[in-house]
Amino acid sequence: MESRASMMGHPMHPILVPFPVGLLTTSVLFDVVHLITGGARWAEISFWMVAVGIIGGLLAAVFGLIDWLGIPSGTRAKAIGLGHGLSNVLMVALFAVSWLLRSGDPGDPGVLPIVLSFAGVALVSLGGYLGGELVFRMGIAVAEGANPNASGSSSGRSPGGASGGAREG
Repeated sequence: MESRASMMGHPMHPILVPFPVGLLTTSVLFDVVHLITGGARWAEISFWMVAVGIIGGLLAAVFGLIDWLGIPSGTRAKAIGLGHGLSNVLMVALFAVSWLLRSGDPGDPGVLPIVLSFAGVALVSLGGYLGGELVFRMGIAVAEGANPNASGSSSGRSPGGASGGAREG
């Protein structure tokens, strides 16, 4: 089940995802440095990383939605994809609120925007796990022999063969 949104045979959603994940996660690290050092510059860098991460997250979401619409209804993959999408949309929303709260004084964001960013990173971790289940366990959007009802990684069972999802190669 290959991606409906691809370029030169490569699915767009997994190509775009590392940018917002990296930017938003790193923004939290800059917030931590700001909290430790009190340096306004670190918070300002975080502010701009959040801005670009939100834009990247929204772009990745468009291609993720296109892929999700192509997953057969009533399958485990459709349900996991919904959880993946919702957790990531909520994550982008948390970062967007954090960014808006920072916009008055990016060098001194206060506590609430940073707390929202930490919550956003927790959600991106959940979304990443669920996305990994879709891609690596089930082969959704990346493998012709995808299995939208493959067992979860927590089951301890191997995805196995063409009917079990993505194959190593």
